[in-house]
Amino acid sequence: MLYYLFSYLNKNYSIPGIGVFQYITFRMAMAVIVSLLVTTVYGRRLIDYLRFKQVGETVRNLGLEGQMQKSGTPTMGGIIIILGILIPTLLFAKLDNIYIIMMLVTTIWLGLIGFLDDYIKVFKKNKEGLAGKFKITGQVGLALIIGWTMYFHTNITIRQEVKLPVKYDVPVDFHMRGDKPVYTQDVKSTKTTMPFYKNNEFDYAKVLKFIGHGYEQYALLVFMLFVIVIITAVSNGANITDGIDGLATGTSAIIGLTLAILAYVSGNTLIADYLNIMYIPNSGELVIFAGAFVGACVGFLWYNSYPAQVFMGDTGSLAIGGIIAVFAIIIRKELLVPVLCGVFLVENLSVIMQVSWFKFTKKRYGEGRRIFLMAPLHHHYQKKGFHESKIVTRFWIICIMLAIITVITLKLR
Repeated sequence: MLYYLFSYLNKNYSIPGIGVFQYITFRMAMAVIVSLLVTTVYGRRLIDYLRFKQVGETVRNLGLEGQMQKSGTPTMGGIIIILGILIPTLLFAKLDNIYIIMMLVTTIWLGLIGFLDDYIKVFKKNKEGLAGKFKITGQVGLALIIGWTMYFHTNITIRQEVKLPVKYDVPVDFHMRGDKPVYTQDVKSTKTTMPFYKNNEFDYAKVLKFIGHGYEQYALLVFMLFVIVIITAVSNGANITDGIDGLATGTSAIIGLTLAILAYVSGNTLIADYLNIMYIPNSGELVIFAGAFVGACVGFLWYNSYPAQVFMGDTGSLAIGGIIAVFAIIIRKELLVPVLCGVFLVENLSVIMQVSWFKFTKKRYGEGRRIFLMAPLHHHYQKKGFHESKIVTRFWIICIMLAIITVITLKLR
């Protein structure tokens, strides 16, 4: 909103210095600052309100040290994160940008699903919350919307190098890369970024190339399948990771910062051309959203770090996981998610391995056996006697290393 106001003032009144709102980096910085203010200043008021309404977490006794002391801690704190994302984005981003619209829809959509789950747990006294099938339905529904929009929306394109004569009926741009002439077109495509593949780019349509002629017509089906798997996996992975104070919040902030860097590089034609990575027109605006996301996570971490004064609940965990997944899909870096979100992946796998092995051994030997002392993985280390703060710090370090590896792989051929 402020972007349009100051653009109008700059155009009609030429007020000195007001044109700074045209710069993405300035608006990103403002989004971070406002997000931090919203989450830290008004976060305290919301926590006090949740405590007044007795919106407390009901903790099951799992035999973990210090666990029962958390009983009654206010939950549904994810509302703070969502407000910390939405307010700066609405103030500083271009709201007619299709990528911003998709991120706003994702935040609200999954935030509402998580809120409904927390509401059932807290106010209806149902510990199971929203049934799993309804959560999955909501996540798949969002994935279908995102996938369909990415595939068909006319403003969603990538810039690719072409050779004359061109086969697409769209304008051709020309520039010099060193002493080499380069022709490019902005075209619709199912290509995405894939390290160690030719030019670090992979086309989803080629997944079914083995079926022979006409495989391209199934590109939408393949793309939709990948989008559904990625959104549901990352969203649920963040949910599972949110088990000890500050773990999901801190790792999400690190991942968000990495995605902000990738969005800025992918949306800047000069840098993308210099680094020889995929340029995505109009995607630079996502940096403002990413700034708000990182600011909201860091601000919430002030109250969520050990010992936590508030829990984000599913309201926050489902939303931040979905935001990360959709953001990665939009900037066409979703195949980097297994590395970038390695902490979420390991947490998910630990649960799958534990449950599968328990069921298998129970069926075969008559008694269930476990791989870990407890799943997900962070509870295993708690059972081994590690303090929460040490577990979180080590997971953060791992997340930072994975983020660095993710960025480096873009330049490996």
